[in-house]
Amino acid sequence: MLGQLDEREIEDVLRSEYLGRIGCHSDGRTYVVPVTYAYDNGAVYGHSAEGLKLRMMRANPSVCFEVDRMEDLATWRSVIAWGRFEELRGAEADHGLAVLMARLLPLSASSETSHPPKSLTHQHRAIEEGLPAIVYRIALREKSGRFERH
Repeated sequence: MLGQLDEREIEDVLRSEYLGRIGCHSDGRTYVVPVTYAYDNGAVYGHSAEGLKLRMMRANPSVCFEVDRMEDLATWRSVIAWGRFEELRGAEADHGLAVLMARLLPLSASSETSHPPKSLTHQHRAIEEGLPAIVYRIALREKSGRFERH
């Protein structure tokens, strides 16, 4: 059976997962990239080192976010949302980092790319140590969800 997720089910998928995909478009080029994330109060929080994803989202902050939960080929849920990228600084970055750490730290083990920095106070030190230092938020404005279950 195929169907549409209701708002509560959409929120459940967004809150329960930690791997999603950002779709961004800039300068005639589309880029879809997997990211670890945390969802809080209608927004996706992420972190990143400088690179193509950040350059494209800065150039065009209108982005798409996709996440799915798949048990098998006949049992899955998928959410697609549209929102606006915002690079965070100061207290907002501290809040975003706290949301990320609460969600991702238990999963990080020894990952170099998924482990957020402990502090944004010294971003240059975090970058020198090879840790991602940019915290961002995607404020979701529109959400849609589908499912299949047997």
